[in-house]
Amino acid sequence: MRAHEAGSLHADGYAAPSWLRPPHDVNALVPSLWASSVRRRDDGALEVGGVGVDAVAAEFGTPAYVLDEVDFRSRARGFALAFDTAFRDLCGGADVYYAAKAFLCTEVARWVVDEGLFLDTCSGGELAVAMRAEVPVARIGLHGNNKSDAEIARALDLGIGRIVVDSLAEIDRVADAAAARGVRAPVLLRVTVGVEAHTHSYIATAHEDQKFGLSLSGGVAAQAVSQVLARPELELRGLHSHIGSQIFDVQGFEVAARRVLGLHADVVREHAITLPELDIGGGFGIAYTTEHDPMPVADLAAGMAEIIAKECASLGVDVPRISTEPGRAIAGPSTFTLYRVGTVKDVGLDGGASRRYVAVDGGMSDNIRTALYDADYSATLAGRASTAAPVLTRVVGKHCESGDVIVKDEFLPGDVAGGDLIAVPGTGAYCRSMASQYNHVPRPPVLAVRDGRVRVVVRRETEDDLLALDVG
Repeated sequence: MRAHEAGSLHADGYAAPSWLRPPHDVNALVPSLWASSVRRRDDGALEVGGVGVDAVAAEFGTPAYVLDEVDFRSRARGFALAFDTAFRDLCGGADVYYAAKAFLCTEVARWVVDEGLFLDTCSGGELAVAMRAEVPVARIGLHGNNKSDAEIARALDLGIGRIVVDSLAEIDRVADAAAARGVRAPVLLRVTVGVEAHTHSYIATAHEDQKFGLSLSGGVAAQAVSQVLARPELELRGLHSHIGSQIFDVQGFEVAARRVLGLHADVVREHAITLPELDIGGGFGIAYTTEHDPMPVADLAAGMAEIIAKECASLGVDVPRISTEPGRAIAGPSTFTLYRVGTVKDVGLDGGASRRYVAVDGGMSDNIRTALYDADYSATLAGRASTAAPVLTRVVGKHCESGDVIVKDEFLPGDVAGGDLIAVPGTGAYCRSMASQYNHVPRPPVLAVRDGRVRVVVRRETEDDLLALDVG
């Protein structure tokens, strides 16, 4: 394919990816892409939680993130049950940490606690939401590769359950802050195990050349262990390993587990101590398109338990208490973004081909992942059914960037027109949390739907909100 200065999406001869096929029924929904309550009514419009998208758009406007509360809670509960069951006979169960960075608001933090999960935070702002939601402090962890002194102090003042230390310098910073308060800080050491996860380079986090963690190579992680043990203000609870995000199998975990458990066994023997915890990370994948095929949660948990049991037996060490971080797998599939179509245009390409562009009233300000990670999404005509033939379409936003693409390729009905509603599934994770006010476009609301009712859990921003920060 010939290179193009605007990127490969614009190269001559570009066509749909090999996995995308014209649908037999352009109105059909692929269940793996949608929250459990999403279906088409008899008139063809989508509904979620018993509420039609036409009613949602009429009352709350577009764009909007539409969150199926029952689906979210069910996924959270399913992870807690699956991992607790898989590890019960090995170490008494497992703790599941919900990723605040995927999506967090006060109401969601309460759901997380209700369903038996812990909360993984990585900033003072996320801690503030957790406190507003009255999350028990023992169920909160603090992550981050560059924690500020204020964030460390806040975590210690609150007495949260653990701090995941990410660098040698941070060890003394946490210890000094703990000493100043007369407390002992529970810490885990994040270990970089040198595993290249099969995912986008920006979300692979366990290979050597990146910003996270303490490397096994060169003895850095072993040095960190000694440094922590030399500070009585710190309680070394265990090790942490995370290989990346949007992971679909357990093969990478097997290599990572072998390496991090090797260090675990060395520490236990050389220092004659007990390391009661091990965080095996997570970052489990979800289906954004028909190309993706996530493992069932029970199978995933069982596979990881088998790996941990085998490696601990080989090393002759007891299985520590396991914790895991599913990442996007809880929030992601529970939400879709509802847009209204504005402009539809067909653009001529080289060789006589053409591409249809469907522009909606949102864009990269509410979903930056396509531009940032080259992520793939799906879409469907949401407000009605259609008998028109499917047309290969690109769904784009309203922003002043040629890279403002939401869905690179999708077959939509050929009669999509201005005023139609379009729904993009799988937007519950890293869309609202990474949203911006680019072009001074206010961010959309998050609407929780359950049992025929819609509640605003994060309200739509307004122009007054934008201007309130402008001191001029």
